[in-house]
Amino acid sequence: MTTPAETSAAEVARIPLSPDFGWGWFAALIGAGVLVALLVYTLGMLVFVGVGIWGTNIPFVWGFDLANYVWWIGMANGCSLFAAILALRLHNLRTAINRFAEGLALFAVICAGIFPIFHLGRPWLFYWMFPYPATFEVWPQFRSPLTWDFWAIITHLIVTTMLWYVGLIPDLATLRDRARTLLAKRVFAVLALGWRNSVEHWAFHQRSYRLVAIAVIPLVLVIQSTVAFEFAVTLVPDWHETRLPLHYVVTGLQSSLALILLAAAALRESLRLERYIDNNDMDLIGKLLLANALVTAFVYAGEIGVGSLADHYTQVDTFNRIFGDYAGLYWGALAFSVLLPQVLWSPRVRLNNGFCILIGVGVIVGIWLDRLSIIVGGIQRDYLPSMWRTYAPTSQEWLLHFGAIGLFAALFLLFVRVLPVISMSETRHDEHQEAPR
Repeated sequence: MTTPAETSAAEVARIPLSPDFGWGWFAALIGAGVLVALLVYTLGMLVFVGVGIWGTNIPFVWGFDLANYVWWIGMANGCSLFAAILALRLHNLRTAINRFAEGLALFAVICAGIFPIFHLGRPWLFYWMFPYPATFEVWPQFRSPLTWDFWAIITHLIVTTMLWYVGLIPDLATLRDRARTLLAKRVFAVLALGWRNSVEHWAFHQRSYRLVAIAVIPLVLVIQSTVAFEFAVTLVPDWHETRLPLHYVVTGLQSSLALILLAAAALRESLRLERYIDNNDMDLIGKLLLANALVTAFVYAGEIGVGSLADHYTQVDTFNRIFGDYAGLYWGALAFSVLLPQVLWSPRVRLNNGFCILIGVGVIVGIWLDRLSIIVGGIQRDYLPSMWRTYAPTSQEWLLHFGAIGLFAALFLLFVRVLPVISMSETRHDEHQEAPR
């Protein structure tokens, strides 16, 4: 006799094993593919022509490249941190969101990794970041923020992949057993690593998953703080601040919660997953985003307070970012990341998929404006008035920005198509726990 938990797992497995996924998915994948093609074109131009195709110049040695890198890595860190905490606490919300939250983190890391490599100007020499025994004994400069980026990306990619893959192993075995074609059975059999659902396998799996989750928490906090210290170790007035790690951790978590809310609402709407991502889950995610928005408001207030009490040059630079040429970026970030989530005080808004999608997109855009405000607006007024200029991104930078978004969307769409976005093993466990005795 089929148990409710087995029926539930069969419904989740049906999604990636279905031979027809609908025209909406294909249309979205084609749109994302067009953006990926533009990304490939832009990166090709960058290799053959050089970073001169960007609008960066003294004093704007960084523009969209660093802003996008910090934006993507913030979302990756927040999604990994959130999933790891839920897994360690065994919170019921993990069943609904952990699988796709881990996927979102992995795809965001991949997108983030593009920018430091191609910012080198000669990306084919990226291996110089490795401490290999070169003939000329030229070792990487470990005091360079670029080296920090390289090792942070490599470490984050490894740990995030392990967290995502280890959690997938039992579900890969389920797909192996339910696959309709021989090719699919063989592919899933290899990926399942010989999983046989034994007590010994489960014991090793749970230990491994929690061990990786434990490693994620300090890792993402260190990486997010390292990103902030890339600015703090400079002599730029508005960047030379120890408050920046807190700012990046809080706003990175804000963008990741918005991304999770957006993905959860979109999956509920498109795949009819209300049974697995239920109203209680959406309500809790919305409340967490709202609570973090209040913390973000505190961070913005603290920034103004610290800037007001700082030295003359820092005051000039801080208030120029707020009221100067790039004030629109600052106030846009404040409006989208702090004020927009206040509508989540309403339970009806938190349970409406359409509103959640719009709020998620708005908050993510707001955090991107925040990154631009810090990076572009933060270096417009330096110590030398002769270097006070403005920055304007080129069309190539915009193509790189939207191309990375297209790559992220394409990876997520393929993930939804070939793998379960809800953990079947966790769903079985929860429904067994809830079943009447």
